Amino acid sequence: MYAYIKGTFVSARGEDIVVENNGIGYKIYMPLLLQGRIGHIGDEVCVYTYHYVREDIVALYGFPSLEDQDMFVLLLTVSGIGPKTAISVVEMLQPSELAMAVLSGDVKKISQVKGLGKKSAERIILELKDKLKGFDAGSSVSSDNTMPDLSSEGKSDLEDCIAALVVLGYPASEANKAASKVYEPGASVEEMIRKALRLLAK
Repeated sequence: MYAYIKGTFVSARGEDIVVENNGIGYKIYMPLLLQGRIGHIGDEVCVYTYHYVREDIVALYGFPSLEDQDMFVLLLTVSGIGPKTAISVVEMLQPSELAMAVLSGDVKKISQVKGLGKKSAERIILELKDKLKGFDAGSSVSSDNTMPDLSSEGKSDLEDCIAALVVLGYPASEANKAASKVYEPGASVEEMIRKALRLLAK
């Protein structure tokens, strides 16, 4: 219902903030670590939002960036993951960190999120990895990439970046284009993912 809200950051109480726009104060659920990324009381801010509606709950969840919002929506597709758990993951992990953890099967990394156990972390990895079924990052690079001088290591890093973007819900063609544009020899895969996400968010 609300993609984002621009207005004045009026107040923060615990994990709730209020953003005022045209005389209306919007109460938005946003954990403390995320609050620190949008600005200070009195600032003009832009908060990306997700209007969550169920029979027993209606709430507005807020995020500092579009990438965080997309990650939240993606996590809600995982069975057994509700909004409170999803936003806790967003609070603790950058989208690039989540993608790398899924690709590498790093249960420990994901289960460090408060309130998220080992089984839930394993489920997140399993279900998000399903997005890679039938997807061949290597084939995508060789057929579409326009950089013929890629080293074997560079090609592997580019493949990992593309696969990570697919895990995060982006179509393979868009992932390939974004990854190719941000590729730099020597850059870490996580750094490339972050740059590609910023590019895709434009």
